[in-house]
Amino acid sequence: MTTFDKREEAFERQFAHDAELKFKAEARRNRLLGLWAADQLGKKGPEAEAYAKEVVAADFDEPGHAGVLRKVLGDLTANGVAVTETDVRAKMSELLVAAVEQVKA
Repeated sequence: MTTFDKREEAFERQFAHDAELKFKAEARRNRLLGLWAADQLGKKGPEAEAYAKEVVAADFDEPGHAGVLRKVLGDLTANGVAVTETDVRAKMSELLVAAVEQVKA
């Protein structure tokens, strides 16, 4: 195996590792966002956990974070919570930072 082959394998391993961390952090962020939204909706305990799982699942329904944003924003506004798309996006950004820290720990 040449040095080039070893470097290529190392880059591939690093790429796979980074992709896995990104997936885990985004899933964690979505769960945290679901728990936050559940609190805004007055849901507690198992009901809040179930809602958080729905938010995580929304990410698989539509690629990217658009599905999650649409679900949370739609549910909040439908239930009379005064929130804007900008508010939800800001919360998503804030929670992604926390999720990355939790995944790295």
